[in-house]
This record gives sequence, C-alpha cells and structure tokens, in this order.
Amino acid sequence: MEIEGKVWGETSLIFSKNNVEVHRIVGKLYGFSSKHKHEKKFNMFFVESGTLKISIWKDYGLLDETILEKGQSTVVPPGLFHQFNVIDGGTIAYEFYWTEIESNDIIRENVGGRK
Repeated sequence: MEIEGKVWGETSLIFSKNNVEVHRIVGKLYGFSSKHKHEKKFNMFFVESGTLKISIWKDYGLLDETILEKGQSTVVPPGLFHQFNVIDGGTIAYEFYWTEIESNDIIRENVGGRK
C-alpha cells in the first residue's frame, strides 16, 4: 500500500482496477483538501471514525455542506467542485472513485435492414 503525505493528512491507495479506486484518508485536525472536481469520476466519501465536512459547489453558486460522522457517506457527482474539511482529530475516511458505463450510448444513423 502506497502512502502519500498531504498538507491535510495522508492518503493511501487500497485498490485500483478498471473503473474503481479506493483510497484511505487519515486527516489532520482542521486540514482540508483542495477545491477540485473530477470530469468523469464519481467520488464517494465514507467516514470510519471522526468527522468530515464535504462542501459541494453546485449550479448558481449554491454551496451544499454535509457533515459526515462515523458510518455515514455522501456522493459527489462528476463535474462538481468539492472539498473536504477534517473537523475532528483522528478522522479516518475512505474515498471511492468510479465511472459509470452508459449502457444506452448508441447513436444510430439508420435502423438497419436486409438486402
């Protein structure tokens, strides 16, 4: 397991395969991630211990803030700026990333047929 130090704590990659990634976050008290977005990835946060605030910037400048405690989770859809803040020392959380395969992504130019 590769551990990467961050200003707000540390993250370690637990799993990465095809369209899914899982990262473990150990947050420092009052640490916060950058405000960022993922173009195609969903981002789910699940809190194992402590408290994490997830901020999501939505259309028209609306700010959605969700406080997550032990056992709680929330999902950030692709394309939305978001950020997490560590509210409680010793916070441990998991980030799950995935992309969805659009099963109805076909664009037909004609209906087909027989000769």
